[in-house]
Amino acid sequence: MALGPVTVLGRGSNALIHDDGIPGVCLVLKGELAGARIDGTRVQAGGGLYLNVLLRRLDEAGLAGAEAFAGVPGTVGGAVVMNAGTSLGEAKDLIEAITVVLPGGEVAEIAGEDCGFAYRHSGLPPGVVVAFAGLALSDDDGSRAAIRRAFLERRKLSQPLSQPSCGSTFTNPPGDFAARLIQEAGLKGFTIGGAQISDKHANFFVNLGDASAEDIRRLIVHARRTVLERFGVRLTPEVKLLGPWPEDALEP
Repeated sequence: MALGPVTVLGRGSNALIHDDGIPGVCLVLKGELAGARIDGTRVQAGGGLYLNVLLRRLDEAGLAGAEAFAGVPGTVGGAVVMNAGTSLGEAKDLIEAITVVLPGGEVAEIAGEDCGFAYRHSGLPPGVVVAFAGLALSDDDGSRAAIRRAFLERRKLSQPLSQPSCGSTFTNPPGDFAARLIQEAGLKGFTIGGAQISDKHANFFVNLGDASAEDIRRLIVHARRTVLERFGVRLTPEVKLLGPWPEDALEP
């Protein structure tokens, strides 16, 4: 019996799921695929391992180098596919190699430099499942942990972490910030249905309590159109659409 398409969901961060759900099968990595093996300053992390759990394990082992994942609410696999990161760095900075399962079921190892990493992007083929990521870290003298803690404190003050959202909505255009452009366009606090452009951080679109996925989609399109008309800048969505959306669902 055909199961239909397979979607690896991770924690669902940076994903907007259609109001009708996702067709086919959603795959959640568990067990060994959500664990970590530490050998000196080398770590093999399962694709389903939560990033906050990884950081806690690294702290316990006295290892540094994964500060880029501070506050990122995703999994190792999602971080690889999206080259996730913050102002402290990106996933590509610490990935030596990854083990993937290709759509046909073949297992392959890909060196970090062959993953096609770019800003919030990897060149991995569609449909691959990131089973493991090999990470190169370093011993922590305590300073890196302090940097991460300070970063998280700033994040708590500047982002609407108490409200549900898809995370950062747009990637930052070269030499600028998506939040600045959206705010300068007068959209901070703008609402469609139950969805709002956060009045705390304009690159976070939050659910006020009863937002539909369609409300969020319309808000994204409105922001892209307004910024394009005001500043001539075409914002690139960081949010990935999951489900039966049309290909042009986020086009202004």
